[in-house]
Formats: sequence, structure tokens, C-alpha cells
Amino acid sequence: MTPPPAPADERRLTRRGMVLMACAMLAFVVNDAIIKLVSRDLPSGQLIAIRGAFASVLLLLLWRVAPQLKGAKDGAADRATLAQLFERPVLVRALFDAIATLLYLTALFHMPLANVTAINMMTPLVIALMVALWFGEPFAAGRWLAIGVGFAGTLLIVQPKASDWNAWSLFAVASTLFHALRDLATRRIRAGVPSLLLTLSTALAVLAFALCLIPFQGLVPMTAEHAAALAAAAVFLALGYFLLIASMRAGDITAIAPFRYSGLLFALPLGYLFFGELPNALAWAGIVLLLIAGLAITRRA
Repeated sequence: MTPPPAPADERRLTRRGMVLMACAMLAFVVNDAIIKLVSRDLPSGQLIAIRGAFASVLLLLLWRVAPQLKGAKDGAADRATLAQLFERPVLVRALFDAIATLLYLTALFHMPLANVTAINMMTPLVIALMVALWFGEPFAAGRWLAIGVGFAGTLLIVQPKASDWNAWSLFAVASTLFHALRDLATRRIRAGVPSLLLTLSTALAVLAFALCLIPFQGLVPMTAEHAAALAAAAVFLALGYFLLIASMRAGDITAIAPFRYSGLLFALPLGYLFFGELPNALAWAGIVLLLIAGLAITRRA
């Protein structure tokens, strides 16, 4: 039996996890920025499908060349492990993740990068609410207060108005609900299913959904620059998932998890540099409230 890490080793692993989490959020935001840029020229179904194809190929290559990522010691385990893609819990999780991804990207194509990123940060609050309502876990008053503050912050970012409400915000909010369902569904998957397989299942599900959109949206001629950009987005997406998984397996989770919110620190400057986007005063206030609420929920986990 492996002894628990010494306090010094635990601190070192925790610092490593913090860095990995921040790098994962940077990779995700860069992927989002690239996709948002390409969406100016290509229909959503086409670009999501192409990125999904690139990501699926990359993940399959990793599956072949890096057996340590799938928990297999030799190639003989490939067929049996790949069959886990069709297990019901894996399929359910992939379905939730694919729907969440399509909703998120749809919002991203029509909203400021920082605003969509901020709304996505509501996911831990939604998970906490679902756990309280569905599983009946006791909640302290402080958690309910944090959830209320977080939803108030989301309203300040969305800024619903009877006259000119940006309906695309609803897609961003809905994506957080499906992200939360995905995370809860992940708890039902047995430990023997590798994380890389779960990532691959999502990539394939997103690809399948995007292909269904193409007959309705059509295809647009694609340049070499478009292909290169989507390939780069796929690399950043896969890298983000890999770093996220690695971060959650290192050190103290309660200390590492808050670094998920570093995504906002990256989304704000990238949104300004590439799209000239800056949140207005109300959105800034909402972002601050979401950060406070999310950190409070995370530290109490």
C-alpha cells in the first residue's frame, strides 16, 4: 500500500495542480477565441464538425501511443477498453457534454468572450443546487447565500430587458445546466473507465451533433488558414482537457479548484485584443459576484 504523501510533498503537488489548472483554463479560452474568430467565415456546424474531427483523431492517436493515459499496460487491452465507449453511463455523459458544448459555442459566436466565460463559471453553483435539491444533502445557510449571490451575478451579466434582451445569453445559461448534468453523470461512471476515453466520447458526440447541422446550414469553401486554425483549436481543446484531468489528480482539490476561475483573467484581455470586447459596468459587477460566490462554494466543498 502506497503511504500518503508527506506535508511538503502535498504542498508541492498542490502548487503543481494550481499551475496545471490555470494552464488548462488558458488552453480552453484560447480554443474559444480561435473558434469565435473562425465563426466569422464558416457556419457553426461546419467548423464544429471539423474541429471535432481533428480532436477525435488527435485523441485516438494519444490512445495508441500513450497507454499510460488509458490505464492499459499493453495494446491487447485496446479492444476491450474501447468497447467502454458504448456503456450507458459513458453515452449519457457524452450526450450531456455534447449538448452543453453546442449551446456554449452557439452563445460564444454571438456574445462577448468574457461574458460567456463568466456565465460558464456558474457551473459549480448549479451543481451545488442540484445536489441539494436532488440528493437531499444538507446545506448550510452560507451555501444558499453563495448560490443566491452567484445567480444575482449571472443576471447582471445577462442583463435581461423586455426590449432588447440578448436571447443568446439563454444558450450560455442552458450550457451551464448541461455542464452540471455532465459532471453529476460522471459520478455514475465506474473508476475503471479512463479519463481519456471520456474525452474521446465527448469529441465523437460533438462531431455527430455537428454533422447533423450541416444539411441545414450548408458548407462554405474553407481555406488553408481556416483548417490550420481549427486544427490548432483542437490541440488547445485536447490540451485543456488533459491539463484539467491532471490538475484534479494532484494535491488538495479544495485549493486547486478555485484556479478554474483564472479563465476569466485570460478571457478578458483576449476578448479585448481580438474582438474589442469589454464588459459594461453591470457585467463587471456580475463577474465579481460570480467569483465571490464560486470561491465560497469551492472553499466549502
